[in-house]
Amino acid sequence: MKRFLPVFAVGMLCLGACNLEKPPAKLEFPESKEEAAAPAETAAPAEAPAAEAPADPKLAAGKTVYETKGCNGCHDAGMMGAPKPGDKAAWKDRIAQGVDVMTKKSIDGFTGKGGMMPAKGGNADLTDEEVANAVAYLAEISK
Repeated sequence: MKRFLPVFAVGMLCLGACNLEKPPAKLEFPESKEEAAAPAETAAPAEAPAAEAPADPKLAAGKTVYETKGCNGCHDAGMMGAPKPGDKAAWKDRIAQGVDVMTKKSIDGFTGKGGMMPAKGGNADLTDEEVANAVAYLAEISK
């Protein structure tokens, strides 16, 4: 029981520190009940401009796969030599090989001088078509 108490205390401290709600910018108490009942007028937060979906349905599907199926995890960070989207220098030689070659290497996996690509990016649930769409999307935005 004595060993449990420190573990419990540390756990409760961590949970208390992990509050999911954002604290208010400043703490103000309403002076009257009417003020407390009335919704506060706040300025709407500025929205970041949304990236437009590509007009080509194949590229739009590729963008969705890239953003939702884990491709962005490695490519955005450049893990294992993954070329970052839009990095023209990193993509130049890859794009020169052609989208078909890049798609085959992405589906089967590839290890080269600059890094490695696990088969289907390590996500075996991806279909070959999803991988092909994601490759086409990345190639298009990196030209």
